[in-house]
Amino acid sequence: GINAEYGINTNYFIQSNLRRMAHKPSNEVVQYLEDKANEIRVLSIECTNASKSGHPTSCMSAAEVLSVLFFNQMRYTNDEPRHPSSDRFILSKGHAAPGLYSAWCAAGLFDKEQLLTLRKIDSDLEGHPTPRLNFIDAATGSLGQGLGVSAGMAYVGKYIEKASYRTYCLIGDGESAEGSIWEALSFASHYKLDNLVAIFDINRLGQSEAAPLQHDMNTYRRRVEAFGFHTM
Repeated sequence: GINAEYGINTNYFIQSNLRRMAHKPSNEVVQYLEDKANEIRVLSIECTNASKSGHPTSCMSAAEVLSVLFFNQMRYTNDEPRHPSSDRFILSKGHAAPGLYSAWCAAGLFDKEQLLTLRKIDSDLEGHPTPRLNFIDAATGSLGQGLGVSAGMAYVGKYIEKASYRTYCLIGDGESAEGSIWEALSFASHYKLDNLVAIFDINRLGQSEAAPLQHDMNTYRRRVEAFGFHTM
């Protein structure tokens, strides 16, 4: 289907026309993405409230990232989320699964009624992503592991499958204290994985206290650039 108001493709390979824009998006598109981010926030609160468990605050800080990726950047199809040509998305901070489920719900993969079954004993929507779901590429929740998985996918895409898909990985700032994150950056740099996008969600908070670097964005930037990444 097509969102006629904004000219945004909302069905097959969603956002393929607006994908990877080099120019500044229009005010209408920005408003559309802000609205989608707020929808993801509301859905995240509603489903964690219904389950009386989950990590809603981690979903809040990721809402804009999920909105831009799902509604303006990534190529995918609801008809076949694991289509070979679809972009890959790995939620390394797997405890923010309600936000990821909410993004898929907002994209129309399943309805709100199913979303509100989060963490129920008979629900497919578990507390952390699991690949038994047809829209999840890798199980996450053991912090620090997602970027290594993503780098492996990007390597396969570039050198073995020689495919055009990109792999996006959303990393929590707390888990960025794990050495495995930086090992994965080193691997990606060595193999020049320009089809890998590592996104750090800097919300300052860890599970029990502030993350080590808090909001020191310059230190994050310098460290990632030291591995040869282009930072934004």
